[in-house]
Amino acid sequence: MTQPILTGADRRSLRAQGQLLTDLATIGHQGITDAVKAEVNVQLERHQLIKVRATELDRNARKALFEQIAESSNAALIGTVGRTALLYRPNAAAEEA
Repeated sequence: MTQPILTGADRRSLRAQGQLLTDLATIGHQGITDAVKAEVNVQLERHQLIKVRATELDRNARKALFEQIAESSNAALIGTVGRTALLYRPNAAAEEA
């Protein structure tokens, strides 16, 4: 599975939906562990659109963490605001219905 390719309108719509969400996964000081990857994958399977929070203080390090978790989970990084990122991965079962 590859990362989804989204148009600008798709991203805008997903950002609007994401404003009402709470963060479902947290990347702690240990970085992206196997447990974090597993939790992100489980939540993406359930919800397709999730918020992930990072405790890292450095802006560039946070950006790298968010890009890395998006790549490892085959999700699209919709956007970031502060310490929170919005990830989207379409669910195959939802597309078939």
